[in-house]
Parts: sequence; C-alpha cells; structure tokens
Amino acid sequence: MKILLAEDDNDMRRFLAKALQNAGYDVSSYDNGASAYNRLREEPFELLLTDIVMPEMDGIELARRATELDPDIKVMFITGFAAVALNPDLKAPRDAKVLSKPFHLRELVNEVEKLLQQAA
Repeated sequence: MKILLAEDDNDMRRFLAKALQNAGYDVSSYDNGASAYNRLREEPFELLLTDIVMPEMDGIELARRATELDPDIKVMFITGFAAVALNPDLKAPRDAKVLSKPFHLRELVNEVEKLLQQAA
C-alpha cells in the first residue's frame, strides 16, 4: 500500500514516515502541498496523509485536488486545528479522517490500517 505524506514540519514528517514504513507501508513524503500534488499526478496512492496548515498549498486544497484525480484515494488529515478540517465551508472530502495532534505513532498506524482496510 502506497501512502503520500505531506507535512511541512521536518521532524514530524520523518517520524511519521518512519513509523509507517516500519508498519510495512511504502511512503513518499513531501514538505508542501504543491510538491505532493505533483507526485500524485504521476502515480496513484491508496492514502493521502496530510497536514492542513502548509505553505504553497494547504492540506484541504491538496485533498480536494487529490480526490479529483482519484475519487478512490483515502484522505487523512493530521492537524493541531481539528475544527478547521471539520469546517464544511472548506469543502474537504466528506469521508476524510481527522487525527488531531498530539497523537501517538501507534494511534496513527492503527488509524491508517483501519482506513486502508475499508478501501480493500
């Protein structure tokens, strides 16, 4: 299963990528939404795991564009601003999962596994 990770915090991105790779996932990670979107246009991913607040393109816009490219892609937001993700005016994908920071890496892996099992 391939996961595209978009997170602008370098340390957080490294921790998340390592935890997911240790759980057996193929992870491609980017530090901004625009770079992540360019990668999405090149190849399919099962899951987009994205921060919401990022430079160049925020996670909500990235998720909208990702689901336009691939309506089957699963989306999970990781954020310290859960209320932002849940604001219907922002038009985030309606079945997106929101994981609020801080969270334990095991919790992240468990939530990713649940989301991807739904896709299978």
